[in-house]
Amino acid sequence: MAGAAAAQDLPRPLTDDDFFPFDMDQAAIGHQLFYDPILSGNQNISCAHCHHPDFGTSDGLSLGIGEGGQGLGPDRTPGVGADKIRKRIPRNSPGLWNLGAKEIHTVFHDGRLSISDVYGNGFNSPAQEWLPEGLNSLLAAQALFPLTSQFEMAGNVAENQVTGAVHDRIDKGWPILAKRVRTDPRYGPAIVAAFDEVTKTEDITITQIANALAAFMAVEWRSTDSPFDQYLAGDPNALSPVQKDGMELFYGKARCVTCHSGPLMSDQGFHALAVPPFGPGRTRQWDPYVRDVGRMGESDRVEDAYRFRTPMLRNVALTAPYGHNGAFPDLESMIRHHLNPADSFTNWTPEMAALPSVPWLQKADFVVWQDQLEMQRVRKKIDIDPLALSEAEIQNLVAFLNALTGASVDSPPFGVPEGFEP
Repeated sequence: MAGAAAAQDLPRPLTDDDFFPFDMDQAAIGHQLFYDPILSGNQNISCAHCHHPDFGTSDGLSLGIGEGGQGLGPDRTPGVGADKIRKRIPRNSPGLWNLGAKEIHTVFHDGRLSISDVYGNGFNSPAQEWLPEGLNSLLAAQALFPLTSQFEMAGNVAENQVTGAVHDRIDKGWPILAKRVRTDPRYGPAIVAAFDEVTKTEDITITQIANALAAFMAVEWRSTDSPFDQYLAGDPNALSPVQKDGMELFYGKARCVTCHSGPLMSDQGFHALAVPPFGPGRTRQWDPYVRDVGRMGESDRVEDAYRFRTPMLRNVALTAPYGHNGAFPDLESMIRHHLNPADSFTNWTPEMAALPSVPWLQKADFVVWQDQLEMQRVRKKIDIDPLALSEAEIQNLVAFLNALTGASVDSPPFGVPEGFEP
């Protein structure tokens, strides 16, 4: 019966029709920009520092070290002197797999960017009506916001023109970055050649830069050739017996498909799992203390408190640690948390988090634990019911999740450019 139930609930295979087409010349420009610190306020960090293929297009950390840090991945350090970081990135750096899919309508852990015409420009975003026109996709819109984030790429107020402009209004930093790019001989002529709407470098705006970044990310990290994808396409031998058992659990008894549904393995919804809080939190304007209320920060609806977006699962085995703040170091611990969030919350320890030492932030990292009311609120908001699985069943689920790793992840169209300096 389990096999029959799993077969009934299995998604259809992903095909070319599920993805937007992107121009390869534009993607080639985006490839260079993605790995270039030119898009950061102080020109000291690139998109790739937090989204690197060596770490599954994430960074291998629970909470990232952004602008001011040095190095790459788990070895990244928080910087020194006046340039050192002032805060950890509040949430885990998500993987970038399959973000060019047509079905995606909402992104970020709290869903603060989505397809919508509420502002008349096609998107509901933190930039509201000031989002630039001509963006080719949700992914292009998403690419704009790390550039304006103080602790991710913009830098601290008074350090550079970009962060000062953003402090005035979110859209005022983008023209400064666009001027940098269009006056750079590596980029200006190439963008004119790749984009029909611009005929001279003076016409280049942040729109072409965002569209190029989107084209690159969509082309580079499209992943549809995992053993599971091969199984869906009709190869019954693509999965091992253990992986098939895990698949049947995923789509049956374990109820994973309740949220990780459809071809992209996400309902794009928001669910509260009582993931233990730590770090600076993504505080709202009037929050009196460190916390992260998740979706409620965008919706202002109390029922959305502590809910976070369901991640897609292709290549999930490559993107540890897990949870919106990277609280769990491996797939097994994340699965166990799903089985009994309340018990897992109680038994969680700070040693489970991948947090490089930052002595001047050490007291702040777990200050939320001193707020017993906040800890109780997080612990009580759970949208899933406890479930008992055997040790063998847990390992079978882990095996299935490993079967979601693409066969070609190590041979993308572009790869890391020569000369990239972490």
